Amino acid sequence: MIYKVLYQTSELDNPRREFTHSLYMDAASSIEARQAVENNTNYEIEFIQELDEKHLEYEKKSPDFKMTEF
Repeated sequence: MIYKVLYQTSELDNPRREFTHSLYMDAASSIEARQAVENNTNYEIEFIQELDEKHLEYEKKSPDFKMTEF
C-alpha cells in the first residue's frame, strides 16, 4: 500500500499547518510506515494516511509527488 505521511521537520516547534510537509512511501502497514520514518528521520509525524487508487492518482498530479525509500 502507498501511504502519505504528514510531518513537521522539528519536534521542538509547535505544529503549524504552514510548515507541514508530506512524503509518500510504500509499506505493508501504517505501523511499518511509522517505524521506517521514525528510524530514519527526526521528523515529528502528524498523520499517516493510506491512499486508495483515486487519491493516489490525484496525488501523482502534484509536482511535489515523489516516493520515498528508506
